Amino acid sequence: MVQFPRLSKFAHTKTVATIGPASNSLEMLKILIDEGVDVFRLNMAHGTRADHDLAVQQIRLASDQLQWPVAILIDLAGPKIRLGQLHTDPLCLIPGAEVEFVRGTQSASPLQLTCSYENLVDEVAAGDTIVLSDGLVRLIVKRKAGDCVVCEVVDGGEIRSRQGVNLPGVKLKLTALSDVDRDNAAWGAKVGVDFVGLSFVRTAQEVNELKALLRANDSQAMVIAKIEKSEALDHLVEIISAADAIMVARGDLGVEIRIEKTPIAQKRIIETCQRLSKPVIVATQMLESMHTNRQPTRAEVTDVANAILDGADACMLSGETAIGSYPRDAVAMMHRIMHETEPLLAHRTALALDDEIFKRQGITEAVVFGAGQIAKRLTAKAVVIATASGQAALVKSKHRDFIPTLAVTDSRQVAQQMCLLWGICPIYCEEINDTETLTHIINEWAVQDDSFVDGDRIVIVLDTKTVPGTLDSIVVMRIRKPKS
Repeated sequence: MVQFPRLSKFAHTKTVATIGPASNSLEMLKILIDEGVDVFRLNMAHGTRADHDLAVQQIRLASDQLQWPVAILIDLAGPKIRLGQLHTDPLCLIPGAEVEFVRGTQSASPLQLTCSYENLVDEVAAGDTIVLSDGLVRLIVKRKAGDCVVCEVVDGGEIRSRQGVNLPGVKLKLTALSDVDRDNAAWGAKVGVDFVGLSFVRTAQEVNELKALLRANDSQAMVIAKIEKSEALDHLVEIISAADAIMVARGDLGVEIRIEKTPIAQKRIIETCQRLSKPVIVATQMLESMHTNRQPTRAEVTDVANAILDGADACMLSGETAIGSYPRDAVAMMHRIMHETEPLLAHRTALALDDEIFKRQGITEAVVFGAGQIAKRLTAKAVVIATASGQAALVKSKHRDFIPTLAVTDSRQVAQQMCLLWGICPIYCEEINDTETLTHIINEWAVQDDSFVDGDRIVIVLDTKTVPGTLDSIVVMRIRKPKS
């Protein structure tokens, strides 16, 4: 039996939730799916291979038991530079003090620091900035002295062992894919994940390298390029064009560029993704205070709402669901903000479809656009797209027309990957033989949903590859409900 959603629960913006100790049980995963999670994220920087194997199994089991598609995203750690073991842990750095970065893994004194990237000593220069503790502590390189770099503390604060080190503006020779990342990507391909996140992307070539690795391992997983380096902003169009989706990773991005530039960068990235028809996720500290509180701050609620108004396809929860005390409340809050905010988008004009988009998509673009226009003219209750690849659903998603849209596919992975598309409700159906079968399934859904009444219209887009014997075409059906 095909499981369909109730229109009243439908949110157009998607929710990505990170798995961790607070959310990795089967029971909690099912609760989070019911509250509105569309994509579960596994952070490969944390946990063991056994932890990740179990998480994938539990997510797939929860999805099967609820008969509802849910996607899995693995987030590769990338070339993250971290402090080594501090001599004094934690260490409070005072403004004006001098500290040294030295090679190796051992600190000989409290004001001597080490890091995981040995070439740091070679690649920084006088005047460069080194940022610690998620941007709270800032050092300026004063000089090099042999095998150490002498820095002055500009913004003081507390640092801890193995915290991240950022080097904004420094051209590092690190590669985007480490050996560990390659191994994790190959594992992800083997277990059938739907998305792979590439951290610290700087060029389109790095995106293509990961795609090639996945294809070599017989995976059709989509690559999500994380924008968190200033170099990525310099090559934004090329990176977005190469990637299948984008993540605005505001944590490191807000350290790599000046923090006051982050909101404008977010808007620029989202606008470019809209123009190039690529899904975009906004991430980091969205409901940060819900780690320890049942209610977010007003500023956090406004931040989520603004991301939705900017045009994000999805918003992501990180520690809130991974290690927070209230994972269910965080997801429920995210969903409520979406429901309250999205009506404001409905009053905006749908994105203009320029000639270049029509040239790029051809028949599919024209048919899907036409279906939306017909649905508006007929005041149709929903649009249903039968799709083999999900491409037609992506096209419809970018129209932002607010007509509830279901995308029916006979591919389980395509259904899971469509979980990231704004305004698209993916439905997995094992076999779609013909138009009559599809219309029967849709009518059965409408009979069970109180949102429909007898005679309501639904516009159906038929994909040549999904319904044999048809061309890309549009069918309008009327709902027939039994008389009580």
